[in-house]
Amino acid sequence: GLASGKPPGSVKAPDMPSHLLSAAQALYAPASGNAFRAPSKKETTMVGFLQDFAIGGVSGAVAKTATAPIERVKLLIQTQDANPKIISGEVKRYTGIIDCFSRVYSEQGLGAFWRGNLTNVIRYFPTQAFNFAFKDSIKKLFPKANPKTEFWTYFAINMASGGLAGAGSLCFVYPLDYARTRLASDVGTGKAQFSGLADCLIKTASGPGGFMGLYNGFGVSVIGIIPYRGVYFGLFDTAKTSNPFKEDHGPLGVASKFVIAQVVAITAGYASYPFDTVRRRLQMQSEKPKDKWIYKGTIDCFFKIVANEGLGAIFKGAGANAIRTVGSALVLVLYDEIKHFFNL
Repeated sequence: GLASGKPPGSVKAPDMPSHLLSAAQALYAPASGNAFRAPSKKETTMVGFLQDFAIGGVSGAVAKTATAPIERVKLLIQTQDANPKIISGEVKRYTGIIDCFSRVYSEQGLGAFWRGNLTNVIRYFPTQAFNFAFKDSIKKLFPKANPKTEFWTYFAINMASGGLAGAGSLCFVYPLDYARTRLASDVGTGKAQFSGLADCLIKTASGPGGFMGLYNGFGVSVIGIIPYRGVYFGLFDTAKTSNPFKEDHGPLGVASKFVIAQVVAITAGYASYPFDTVRRRLQMQSEKPKDKWIYKGTIDCFFKIVANEGLGAIFKGAGANAIRTVGSALVLVLYDEIKHFFNL
């Protein structure tokens, strides 16, 4: 009966498959005590996928909002040499992180540091959620490896699953990534080029490039996301197994995980930053006719940046990006701690 925690009626537990029994017990559990306790293990693949989707998305949204100001500064510095207002001389160039911070505040106000953040959260929720969910699902397709006796195999599996997860999720959310870049790269004190997410997407899709204008720079993004997500997830999953405080969920354990995550995020950021710079530059010209494009494609963009601005130009904004990785590190730590808290 209900007192024993078994489903009522004539059904006998031994005659039921274990996963059906678990589901029935959860359905008929009394509405008190531990009735709302999170399951101790994943009942089905779909339930596990949705758990990863929700936890990854919430972690990403919180971290992105916290680091929105530094991310906007990074985008402004990174894309300024492809910004029409700066190219024409209407708005002067940013000379560095501090100059960019002070000018955005004086020209556009404090709230401008979160310009495009809602779009970023909307974008980042499915991006991060798909990344985490796909990573765990894809990893199950590979043979299991012991991190102690098969370290390099274990590391390669983590790198591959992380990279494939990143590439897969990008297919779904790239238009939102494009919109985030355009909204955040608006400069000066005049009227913004786009009034919001919908306006940006509609104007670009109805422009000369059509719907595919929203995917300008997609190819280099896929190339770049593989080393980024591969290092990001691969290094973290591998390093955390060697963390002597991995079972500690107190301040020391959380701090140790954050240090590992921070090193991983910075490494991943620098590994993929040249690809990111090319992608952002290509996105800056999406709504224009092709005869007015500065860059004809990925290769042309890379060589023009190096030829006209120097090799270091592909790392413009990388300093701000390194600071911004605090958010990426928070995502990794929050994800693991939320799963532990709910006993998932």
